[in-house]
Amino acid sequence: MTALATAPIADTSILGRWWSSIDRWLLAALLILLAVGAVLTLAASPAVASRLGLDSFHFVKRQLGLMPIALGLALTISLLSPRGVRRLGTLLFVVFLGLTFATLWMGVEIKGARRWLHLGGFSLQPSEFLKPCFAVAAAWMFAARQDNPTFPANLMAIALYVAVMAALLAQPDVGMAAVVTAIWAGQFFLAGLSLWWVASILLLGLGGAVAAYLVFPHVASRIDRFLDPGKGDSFQIDRAIEAFGQGGLLGRGPGEGVVKQVLPDAHTDFIFAVAAEEFGLLVCLGIVVLFAFIVLRGLVRALGQVDYFAMLAAAGLMVQFGVQAVINLGVNLHLLPTKGMTLPFVSYGGSSLLALALGIGMTLALTRRLPDAGRLR
Repeated sequence: MTALATAPIADTSILGRWWSSIDRWLLAALLILLAVGAVLTLAASPAVASRLGLDSFHFVKRQLGLMPIALGLALTISLLSPRGVRRLGTLLFVVFLGLTFATLWMGVEIKGARRWLHLGGFSLQPSEFLKPCFAVAAAWMFAARQDNPTFPANLMAIALYVAVMAALLAQPDVGMAAVVTAIWAGQFFLAGLSLWWVASILLLGLGGAVAAYLVFPHVASRIDRFLDPGKGDSFQIDRAIEAFGQGGLLGRGPGEGVVKQVLPDAHTDFIFAVAAEEFGLLVCLGIVVLFAFIVLRGLVRALGQVDYFAMLAAAGLMVQFGVQAVINLGVNLHLLPTKGMTLPFVSYGGSSLLALALGIGMTLALTRRLPDAGRLR
């Protein structure tokens, strides 16, 4: 029998090509993170639900019910080519930018902000989906200059950024605006911006921070309380810090934590504090390492892409994922002022979970090793 006859036959099916080109390490890390989120949802949510007069497993059922949908969404989108990601991301950017503006008139006001649309029995936060779609749309603008040097890529990217910032600050959602700014600045940097642009962005960021402090009372209050806890209510952050001390190295044990009994946002913004109390410092460090691995692995794969659009879009998506995780962890550890931002794939939240699945699915698609990688497919 000849060597040709005994050689394995390559699987040329869609799933076969997907499996041979996907970043399996990144996919495995995503599955582990979803499992961590499921465990911590079971640990933190029942106490909050009972305190609100709901069925103990109300939040658990909703979150675990959405997790297979989120995973399916991410895997389905990961089958797309870079051209498919560009088209999908740009289309959804227009849709969710419009819906984000629509919250100003049709949205439900919660804690002084209009960020939610009630669609039947489902509450949608369009700005969560706007973040990954903005990363794709902005990357397209920057990449267009490579094919047409006369294309005003910088001006178009600035126009997209201004439109998104106008929608977010009108709600207002300063934290989300900060994440979008990080995405835009990161992509601008990778696109080869000049020193003039570097200085301009730094001044813009500094001016924006000062303006947010002066214009938005809730931002000023949070910063003041961060700098001087005695100036206002710091109940949640105080309890979170106590939870880290009580958990120690190995934790008090699953279900043995008490901080979730008193923290209003134990299942969302402060779920990391619940993890610290019940599972200890070692598990928390493992979660941090997992986030770091996902971001670094995604960035390495992104920067290895020959396709300019795929590189910029995947890098922007990883910046969004990493910055969001850093903000949540920083708030829990009292390293940053309080901000209602979920821990990716861990905190409770339907819009956040599905939007993150959209973003990670596009990242998996953009970082696949495909033949003819130098051409936009």
